[in-house]
Amino acid sequence: MRAHITTTRGYSLLEVASALQKAIRRNDPKLAGYWAIELFESGFQAYLWRRLLTISAEDCWGVITHEVEALYRSWAIIHKQKSGGGRIFAAKAVILLSQARKCRDADHLTNLVYDAKKVDDKKLEADLVAARDNIQPIPDYAFDCHTSKGRKAGKTKQDFFRDEQKALKPREKGLFDDLVDEA
Repeated sequence: MRAHITTTRGYSLLEVASALQKAIRRNDPKLAGYWAIELFESGFQAYLWRRLLTISAEDCWGVITHEVEALYRSWAIIHKQKSGGGRIFAAKAVILLSQARKCRDADHLTNLVYDAKKVDDKKLEADLVAARDNIQPIPDYAFDCHTSKGRKAGKTKQDFFRDEQKALKPREKGLFDDLVDEA
């Protein structure tokens, strides 16, 4: 039987954690921030960071986990110098997670595809056979000045910079785009 652990203001620890995650999913940074600071001020800082890292993987699209991990490391540095300090890093993590694009694919993969086997075993096996039988050739664009085959074909660094610049998708304007020969 689990002990009923509560926060400073008398909330159930597990209910606060649930409310935090649900508020982040719904892009409600004010409410999510309230619950995060409640956990923080109740002495559950390590638990809060575990939850935020998990939320970043379960609910958010992209590589936001790196940002949350960096904020955690920043908190750890400050916390080591001043116990209980650094809640600003948790607050920033909550804001980033709330505003991040959401996607539950990682959680669905582990819980629905693997655990619940919502994808038919025969379909999985057929996909594995097809993948084994469908050996992809290395595309020609991989043979550039960095490979022996590319060098033998006369590929230069100039070719590399031009071809790879043209291939960027989606492309953001760069500071040094004007230095790349577009010819």
